[in-house]
Amino acid sequence: MREVVIVDAVRSPVGRRNGGLSTMHSADLLAAPFRALFDRTGMDPAEVGQVVTGCVDQIGQQAFNVGRTAWLTAGLPLEVAATTVDAQCGSSQQAVDVAYALVAAGVIDSAVAGGVEVMSKVPIGSNVAKGLGVGSPIPKSYFAQYEYTSQFEGAERIAAQWNVTRDDADAFGLRSQQFGARAWDEDRFGTQITAIDAPDLGEDGKPVGTTHHVARDEGLRDTTAEALASLKPVMGEGGVHTAGSSSQISDGAGAVLLMTAEKAAALGLRPLARIVDTCLVGTDPVLMLTGPMDATRTLLARNGLGIDDIDLFEINEAFASVVLAWQTELSVDPERVNPNGGAIALGHPLGGTGSILVTKAVHELQRTGAHRALVSMCCGGGLGTGTLLERL
Repeated sequence: MREVVIVDAVRSPVGRRNGGLSTMHSADLLAAPFRALFDRTGMDPAEVGQVVTGCVDQIGQQAFNVGRTAWLTAGLPLEVAATTVDAQCGSSQQAVDVAYALVAAGVIDSAVAGGVEVMSKVPIGSNVAKGLGVGSPIPKSYFAQYEYTSQFEGAERIAAQWNVTRDDADAFGLRSQQFGARAWDEDRFGTQITAIDAPDLGEDGKPVGTTHHVARDEGLRDTTAEALASLKPVMGEGGVHTAGSSSQISDGAGAVLLMTAEKAAALGLRPLARIVDTCLVGTDPVLMLTGPMDATRTLLARNGLGIDDIDLFEINEAFASVVLAWQTELSVDPERVNPNGGAIALGHPLGGTGSILVTKAVHELQRTGAHRALVSMCCGGGLGTGTLLERL
């Protein structure tokens, strides 16, 4: 296996639902970080071997291999092929991991990985809506094997199994907001954001020829413990999770440029991090959201590491109980987890989040001088993504 390095990683701001990025076509939004990689590094995009992109709801403006469409929309070389993958919420982290595998195996020398979701225009579940008349993704025979649960049900069951209380979840939601606000106040995201000029739309929903500038994550809320405690549980009386302790519906995109260490040296590019190892694990599809536990264990065991050998964790905040149960199960120091806020505060644009988390981890390693980071996400259907990074 060849050594694979990350030369740059960039993301859009994460827009809130119906916010500043909601007027974007998904391909236009993903095209922005694609272009930024080459503007920032000066690399000739024709040197890229393949593009791998993640997206969950591949329908409408996110259909027809949105990664390929975004690459061409960005004016990048048509000879560079692209693939769009679906690993549910972990889609663009899996895109990074697939791109890593292609480079490490010698199929190509360099790759771009990324992801996008514009949930304001393509709501979650759009590609499985009954009104499409093309059948259900879950056959009746599935139910003889497993109970079918929603992600909210999985999150509530995890809370019950790992003794996560409503107070715990609210406190975690407040922490995410506070840490996200601190990150922006201290300009911790300055090296990773590419601002977006999004079109203004008229009453007919068509562009009017002007734009508005989006340069900041829009999900941050000035809230308090008392305000969070007043929110109603999503799953009814006695439930743990509310809108304040669950990930936000969002719009966003990210992109990562990776290659062999030899390729980076030949092009005169300074790597930011090395990809040590990756994994995708299958977990109980009923609890559904425990994947980060098994992904973390897999990466640590394969690389002879203990939990204290990791300086930084980016664990997707799909729901508060997911991260809190993972912390309890693996005895993780909370100070090392999501130090700049997560999806509860910043948002979770589904297929874009994995590449955004990798971007956050790479730049936080550079900012702090820490050595190792581990990124993991839970995914619909019972999967867990994992990427182990070392700063260079």
